[in-house]
Amino acid sequence: MKHRWAALGLVLALSALMVSTASAQVGPPRQGQRGPGPLGQNYPNPFNPETTIPFAVGYDDGNPPVCTDPSRVYRVSLRIYNILSQMVSIPILQGGGESRGRPVQNLQLPCGEYTAFWDGTSIGSSQQVASGIYMYKLEIDGRPYTRKMLVTK
Repeated sequence: MKHRWAALGLVLALSALMVSTASAQVGPPRQGQRGPGPLGQNYPNPFNPETTIPFAVGYDDGNPPVCTDPSRVYRVSLRIYNILSQMVSIPILQGGGESRGRPVQNLQLPCGEYTAFWDGTSIGSSQQVASGIYMYKLEIDGRPYTRKMLVTK
């Protein structure tokens, strides 16, 4: 019985710590803005049936962001996965000059801020994906950045 009370006290203490930690975190960035790092949170999130994913290429993680080498071109890929780690789709680049409208798969992009668009369909079909949690993974010259998003119906 003594151990049960000790375990309950530990759980309550940890839950109080989690609440104060969560409230101290900064809220999500406003629509269209990236948070720290090159990959921003998609918006709207949750979404149905389409979403936009902001990302930046060639910026360091400093504040304010600074393009480290404006003449360099980076190899960029962006993919969407389900919770079973199966690739579901590849978003389309919005903006981006001559690469506009192309899937974000091994694109050569210079320094800059970009957005990708996903219509909520799976690759190879025009069917909408099921409701649930999906992960999107940005790779810049092989370096991965991952976030999650929620599809609701």
